[in-house]
Amino acid sequence: QVQLVDSGGGLVQAGGSLRLSCAASGRTFSRDTMAWFRQAPGREREFVIGISWGDGMTNYGDSVKGRFTISRDTAKNTVYLQMNSLQPEDPAVYYCAARRGMGVLLGQQVYEYWGQGTQVTVSS
Repeated sequence: QVQLVDSGGGLVQAGGSLRLSCAASGRTFSRDTMAWFRQAPGREREFVIGISWGDGMTNYGDSVKGRFTISRDTAKNTVYLQMNSLQPEDPAVYYCAARRGMGVLLGQQVYEYWGQGTQVTVSS
């Protein structure tokens, strides 16, 4: 059974940094794509960033380019979201997601597995 566990959220000042983690278990993920989505109150869930587990190819949402990066630790089956220069528009619940197949797709409907979410809050 595939399980994704998100962690690392919290309160940070504007301009600060946070690192989120997504620990994956239940199968081999070498042919999967992992992604982070976020959802703020009253808004739709949006794609943030993603990575193909096998070849490390990445894709970024326009709002986070140059500020957020994604990486993976294959030994730990963990994906990381490094968030720098956090802005007032970044607060949301951040969700890790996984889908079988290479290629980072932006639509949430193609992701089969989801973490429980972790809250990110940015103070001004």
